[in-house]
Formats: sequence, C-alpha cells, structure tokens
Amino acid sequence: MLKIDEPIIVKVPATSANCGPGFDCLGVACSLYNTFTYEVVASGLELVIEGEGKDALSANPSNLAFVSFFKIWNKITEKEIGLKVHMRNNIPLSRGLGSSSTAIVAGLFAANAMTGNTLTKDELVSLATEIEGHPDNVAPAILGGFTISYMADNLAHAFSFIPVKKFKLVAVVPAMPLATSKARAAIPRQVPHCDAVFNASRTALLIGALMSGEYGYLPAALEDKLHQPYRAGLIPGMQEAFAIAKAKGAYNAIISGAGSTLMAYAPMTSNTEEIGRAMVEVLASKGLDAIYHVLNIDVEGARIL
Repeated sequence: MLKIDEPIIVKVPATSANCGPGFDCLGVACSLYNTFTYEVVASGLELVIEGEGKDALSANPSNLAFVSFFKIWNKITEKEIGLKVHMRNNIPLSRGLGSSSTAIVAGLFAANAMTGNTLTKDELVSLATEIEGHPDNVAPAILGGFTISYMADNLAHAFSFIPVKKFKLVAVVPAMPLATSKARAAIPRQVPHCDAVFNASRTALLIGALMSGEYGYLPAALEDKLHQPYRAGLIPGMQEAFAIAKAKGAYNAIISGAGSTLMAYAPMTSNTEEIGRAMVEVLASKGLDAIYHVLNIDVEGARIL
C-alpha cells in the first residue's frame, strides 16, 4: 500500500570512508547530517536547498536524490508522480564526507517508506552501491557505526559494529573541493605486493583494536600505503597536518574518503579543539584555508523522522 499523503523526512549522517588502510571497504558514520524532506506532487521535479550546494545542485533526473527514489519507486509501482525534495545540507560537497551518499540513501529510504518498507537494510545497501559504485560510504550512512563492506555475487553487503570504547573524530575540511575521479586517478593500477600485505595487516589490526578497545594499536593501525601516499600531492600540507595531529595527542590522522578532508582519530581525553586548530594552521601555512568539526560516531545511520 502506497503511503504518499504525508511528506517523508530522512536524516542521513556524513561518512568517512577508507579509514586509513581499509581502501574501498571500511567506513564510519559521523555526527554531521543532511536532512531531506520528500513530498509527492502532481507532476515534475522540484528541489529546494538550504546550506551546502545551494548554488551547485538543481532539480533534474540525474540528481541523486531523485535517481535513488525512483530506483525503488519504479520497481514497486507504475503510478506516475511528481516529486518535491527539500534538502537541508550541512555536509560539504566533494570533500570526502559522503555528501553524495546522503542523497542516495535519503531517496532510497523515502521511497521504501512510501511503498510499504518492503526492502531490508541489506537490500538497501546493495541498491545504494549500484548507484554509488562502491559501498564504503553508503553502508555506514545506512547502518551507522563502523562498517566493513564486501562484494559477493556482484551484490554489496556490510557488517556494522560499534567500537568498544568511544573516541573523537576531528574533521578538518579544506575550502578546496576534490573530485573523487581526480583522487582515484592519482592511484596506480598496480601496487607492490609488500604494500598490499602492509595494508592487509593494518586493516586487520584496526578492526581488532576497535573491537577490543586496545587503542594503543591505533597509531599503527591507521597507517596506509595503498592510496594516501599517492594522494598527498593533491592536499598541500597533508603530511605536516598528520604529524601535528599526533603531536597534539591524536592517535593518528587519515584522508577522509577521497579527500580533501583530513580526519584525526583522537582519545576522549585529548584536547580536540587544539588538534583541530593546529591542523587548520598547518594547512593555512600552505595556502589552504580550512575549518574543523569535532564529531562523534553516529550509531544509528539513516532514519525516518
């Protein structure tokens, strides 16, 4: 039974993918949110935007907020409708915080709610991955917490867990957008076997540390050789910002997703404001303006309000 008489409001968290060594398979949901209101109208597509992307996004059939909605809607029913979407965006675009994933997930959640909630979260992860191309952002956006994603028989699946002990995430967001395509182009098609082994060990260590609470291993566990060394040239001051984050008390710092955001993982007892300010100052010394957010892990994922 279709439920289209009332608007559907969906709140979706930002996400940070890769998490250091977990290239294209690890992700974490963060306490920064975009909120979407979906409303059925007589015809056409309407889009209202508050906040980030106000001047960059438009109502058209290729907008991910509409694409994802109709991916489910058109599977469930042949009823033709118009759609109005009101976005309240706090997550910056093209900064490695999963802004595009929020639009994908919101559309899927809204359409699933309007068509009777027939799809499971695992099925939503798979559908979202079809649209996004990889699961490491959409999985934590849907499931919340820390996620491990994998492909089986061309379908995406994910395991979500909450780390045993809390820690803080300090997201340093440069004013410079960085297209995922450009960041991916910087990575070679082949890497040395020893680097692959390095990352396999660090990824296993990271999951083990988070699930056991042995956070003394995090400085080593967050290291990476598969993507960050190749992307360093795209983010001026990256290595220096990582070093100052550790000097100020963070476990370590990583590129969030494809960048340009840098993310420090910090103990609850650390001065996260000082870590953020120090990283911002380092980037400023390289001519790159930035702001920072002190975030927590979102444990719920996307939800209908």
